Amino acid sequence: MSFPSATSRTTRPDLLLPAEVARLGGLEVTTQAIVEGFLHGLHRSPRRGFSVEFVEHRQYQPGDDPRYVDWKLLGRTDRLYVKQFEEETNLRAMLVLDASASMAWRGEEGRLTKLDYATRLSAALALVLLRQRDATGLVTFDEQVRDILPARVRAGQWQTLAESLAALRPGTGTAADVALTQVVAALRRRGMVVLISDLLMDRTLTLKALRFLRHRGHQVLVLHIADPAELDLAQGDETRFRDPETGAVVTVAPSEWSSEYRETVAGVVRAWGSACRASGIRYALVPTDLPFGTALLQALSA
Repeated sequence: MSFPSATSRTTRPDLLLPAEVARLGGLEVTTQAIVEGFLHGLHRSPRRGFSVEFVEHRQYQPGDDPRYVDWKLLGRTDRLYVKQFEEETNLRAMLVLDASASMAWRGEEGRLTKLDYATRLSAALALVLLRQRDATGLVTFDEQVRDILPARVRAGQWQTLAESLAALRPGTGTAADVALTQVVAALRRRGMVVLISDLLMDRTLTLKALRFLRHRGHQVLVLHIADPAELDLAQGDETRFRDPETGAVVTVAPSEWSSEYRETVAGVVRAWGSACRASGIRYALVPTDLPFGTALLQALSA
């Protein structure tokens, strides 16, 4: 895997290695840095629209429809503000984040755990969506649904999401199908659903839930979070491995099983990708050493 040049990494925090980004500060600090760099790289133009349910004011910008200027507020403040409405949002998005015990794993010291990487990626994705006026919500789960934040676009929504993500701690087992079922009620009309998980779960049940969301007309994206050490078993002496969710233990010599392990993992990745794409579901494998800007581009590309 190739990484950006030193010059681009200096000017684009989103292109730093994830561990380097984490050293910038807490979740809010790193997310702001990631998104500013990412949007700077995109040279994104804002999208606008209005409908019926008033949400908040924002300062007038050239090109805004004068019909939505709040003239009473102008008289009181001598400043131009326009009214924003709930339907200014382009879509409604729900991020469904896996917080099971397996997400707390990392292969090397100094590398982010899968959950740490996923929370930063989720926060950055939410901020990008909200800045383009897409109502965004969050579902977190382990063996049961932990928290549900409805999709909104109003002021303070990202702060609420960020606080929930920052407080998230790894739980126990995994039941993504239960969490995905909750999304049906949370999204009252067609929107986008993003499952962010290491996919160490029942594939049949999870795909059934994802396909149901597609049947309801939602765009569905699966971001498969994986530590590089999970994708390729390192050479070494006899080692004991323990499943963080079931507690099952197995002792093997990696040097004897690395080839078979690599083929098995590659087969699992292919199976998830093929099953998702066959159902009209977008799928992307996201290693935890992948720069956040690249991961965001994968998530937001058509």
